[in-house]
Amino acid sequence: MNPLAVELNTVLDGSATGRLLSSLGRRLFFPRGIIAQSNEAKQLAPVRNATIGMAFHKGQPLILSAISDSMPTLTAKETVTYAPTAGVEEVRRAWKDSMVKKNPSMKPDEVTLPAAVPGITAGISYVADLFLDKTSTIIASDPCWDNYSLIFTERRCAKLRGVPFFGTGSGLDLAAIGAAIREEAKTGSVRIIFNFPNNPAGYSPTKAEADALVDIIRETAQGGADVLVICDDAYFGLFYEDDICRESLFGRLASLHEKVLAVKIDGPTKEDYVWGLRVAFLTFGSPGLKPEHQEALGKKLMGEIRSSVSCANTPAQYLILKVLSDPRTGAEKKANYELLRDRYRAVRAFISGNPAHPKLSPMPFNSGYFMSFRCNGLDAEVLRKKLLADHGIGAIALGPGILRVAFAALEKEQIPEIYRIIYDTAGKL
Repeated sequence: MNPLAVELNTVLDGSATGRLLSSLGRRLFFPRGIIAQSNEAKQLAPVRNATIGMAFHKGQPLILSAISDSMPTLTAKETVTYAPTAGVEEVRRAWKDSMVKKNPSMKPDEVTLPAAVPGITAGISYVADLFLDKTSTIIASDPCWDNYSLIFTERRCAKLRGVPFFGTGSGLDLAAIGAAIREEAKTGSVRIIFNFPNNPAGYSPTKAEADALVDIIRETAQGGADVLVICDDAYFGLFYEDDICRESLFGRLASLHEKVLAVKIDGPTKEDYVWGLRVAFLTFGSPGLKPEHQEALGKKLMGEIRSSVSCANTPAQYLILKVLSDPRTGAEKKANYELLRDRYRAVRAFISGNPAHPKLSPMPFNSGYFMSFRCNGLDAEVLRKKLLADHGIGAIALGPGILRVAFAALEKEQIPEIYRIIYDTAGKL
């Protein structure tokens, strides 16, 4: 094992983070090579810096007119330079400030400075590399985003334990979630991912459910198990009912117990309607993470980033900085939120205004982009193909039993007709 990795492991050993690391996580380190030496040169030799593979003229990076003309508000530095491995520090600090404003229960000193990663998918994959092995099990909702299987099972060879987070009731099946966590705790560690608002169900915990989830994690840690909780907050903020917990679980989990390592993966992708910019943020939090632990874990993450994509997209990061500082952003985001909430309400109105369908049962939904139907007595893939071939309606079949509909992608006026066709088509199959 590389001596730098050994050095970082020595710092982390004895903490929950150290015990939760995968074999790959233990091998990861940030090399003292080109990037590290370049960072030193930026500070100590800004004028005569011959370390990085970039070209400058009169202190500014070379840039083609086609690029500069297409991004008129960004400087050459903000457009074409390499970003630092963990992201542009000004952007990282601005994102952390925004996280704290959105999550008042978050204690800034107990969480790391977010690292910029090339999208939420990459962030989840990095965490999987750090903490999952072929001997690991991770709990997720069943159904869940299909990319979890690729990341956790195919890439990391871990066991993805699907738990029916949504039973036959109107909300979370806390008994099923708690039972799965307690069973995994018998092995000495628990790994779980919470995705709220959920994809594909479109559900977020109520305030009471959020309290219950935090209590389950606290009791598990108090019982002696190390707990890794990943908060996939891709759709954070799109809450459409008054009783929903308005904060990420991360804020409370990050200061819950020294045996709990909380990870928040979020970003502007959906929050700020910039799907194609491919930039997200990864933040760790735990009372057991001392400053030296934060530094060591950060270097392992930087080694992960360096060995895969080198760094996240530079102009995307600076564009997000402009979004966060632009006085127009608040009102525009509010208008976009209301647009999506109206589409949600149109779906609600259709379902409540029609008799229960014998073959389609809506899963609990109250937030996000989606809602899903459980298919009773028919195959979701057959229904999907029928809707597409006969009516030009696109939906997603998740296995034979779930049909997901992204109401966020539909105009409000389209929703009654489209859902009527879905009901009628399912009834004829």
